[in-house]
Amino acid sequence: GFLALGMVAGSDGPGAIGFDSYPVAQMIGVACLVFILFSGGLDTNWNLVRGSVRPAVVLATLGVGISAAIVAGAAILILDFSPLQGFLLGAVIASTDAAAVFAILRSHGLPLDNRACGLIELESGSNDPMAIFLVGAAILLISSPASGVLPLVPSFFVQMGVGAAAGFVIGVGMPALLRHIRLQVGGLALVVSVGAALLSYGLAGVLGGNGFLAAYISGIVAGNRDFPGKRSISLFQDGAAWLAQVVMFLTLGLLVFPSQLPPVIGPGLAITAVLMLVARPLSVFLSLAAFPSFDWREKLFISWAGLRGAVPIVMATFPIVAGIDGAQTIFNIVFFVVVVSSVIQGPTLGFAAKFLGIS
Repeated sequence: GFLALGMVAGSDGPGAIGFDSYPVAQMIGVACLVFILFSGGLDTNWNLVRGSVRPAVVLATLGVGISAAIVAGAAILILDFSPLQGFLLGAVIASTDAAAVFAILRSHGLPLDNRACGLIELESGSNDPMAIFLVGAAILLISSPASGVLPLVPSFFVQMGVGAAAGFVIGVGMPALLRHIRLQVGGLALVVSVGAALLSYGLAGVLGGNGFLAAYISGIVAGNRDFPGKRSISLFQDGAAWLAQVVMFLTLGLLVFPSQLPPVIGPGLAITAVLMLVARPLSVFLSLAAFPSFDWREKLFISWAGLRGAVPIVMATFPIVAGIDGAQTIFNIVFFVVVVSSVIQGPTLGFAAKFLGIS
């Protein structure tokens, strides 16, 4: 609904709001994603998800790479993209969306097994660094073909390590601060939580780490500690996350020009089908092959729960800002991926859980 509202208000709609600044949209998207991840971390019960950490890490790294590679092959065949352009598209839509996953699993109250639910949540909150790394590598190779990817590999591990460390520090610091200072106005605790979310992202970025991972981990660490006003902060951040989702979909709607969509409707739906029915299931089954405790029914449900939303929107602005050929087509493909995932996968998760017998 908010996506449609943005399109109606945009340049091609009756609202005629001329918004086409992708750098601004990227900045808005990053800020929104920080609060979405921080809120998701706050509401994550570590005792329920700790057993899913290892498979979630594998799925958030190897799984993202497998999805990107399969979509790249489809883009080469369907869109006549070059291998690097195809891989760029695959990387943009390879990671699942934390906002969509948190919203569906929590607000709908699906009675799922804690292990499967924890894996889905941890994966969605931690797979952004891998996607960002792949998108950055693809853009670098397209812009500078002589550059190699190997020098980027150490930086990926540095970003992961520094981001996790920065998130842990802020996650420990926020509860400690709220316990040791006596705020005379209760609303100031909410301001502290906003500062913690932004500081986790900013601190990680300054130190060379991944800010998205830092925001998620800081939320997890803080959310599993006791501090004054915890319930109020959790509710406030949940509202901020919902608002961030609204802003993201409105922004995408404003950036989408319906007059440019007809030529890519067929290819867009085809790429979406490949992602949902081939790339995602294969990445899940291959990544979780080393974890026999997950049976085929759980793997199928985890495959279907790979929703796309705010994250691909943010990722899709990177190639446009970088001036990559075919970037506008990639952005329009992301539109179809997000729409189809939202209207098909989201509402049917409950049915899928019952049909597969994992409720």
